[in-house]
Amino acid sequence: MIYYIADCHFFHSALNEKMDKRGFASCEEMNEYMIKKWNDKVTRADTVVILGDLSFGTVEETNELIHRLKGKLCLITGNHDKYVKSANFDKDRFEWIDNYRVITDSQKKVVCCHYPIPFYDGQYRLKHSGEPKTYMLYGHVHNTRDEVLMKKIIEMIGSTPYVPIAAEHERTIPCNMINCFCMRSDYEPLTLSEWIKLSGNQ
Repeated sequence: MIYYIADCHFFHSALNEKMDKRGFASCEEMNEYMIKKWNDKVTRADTVVILGDLSFGTVEETNELIHRLKGKLCLITGNHDKYVKSANFDKDRFEWIDNYRVITDSQKKVVCCHYPIPFYDGQYRLKHSGEPKTYMLYGHVHNTRDEVLMKKIIEMIGSTPYVPIAAEHERTIPCNMINCFCMRSDYEPLTLSEWIKLSGNQ
């Protein structure tokens, strides 16, 4: 099974107290809650694609964290993943680390990036049924004004008409983007189909 999650920000007390206002009594309580939610869902045989900003901790704290988390870990680096540049960082805990990656999941193309990409590779490709062949999964914007703006952009793209090549009938531009912000799933990594259902992007 492949799971996805973004912007956990382990060890980032300001995210708990200010920006996200997560509501935990302490950063330690937040960390332990997220670890439990993760490990209750993920098995050691599963793969988890982390869409950036996993940890705000030191390299030592982050190394300890990644060995507590179940699953085969894959990391899309975010702007707060500074530990990745440290010589002491345990990169061997990860299957791969990348800034951008396109993978196949459940016969769908999944474009993975920490930052939202409104015009992504494979965006226009649909099955004969009209079902999307490609999804763009992102993080970074949390539930901020940037995500409000991103939703407006998605709506604008999705309401823009075009005529596909070798087609006679007009369609609207597909824009199947999903913000995998951890608070949306109560800090639980979700499968692609679970994120699609949660986002209403079916």
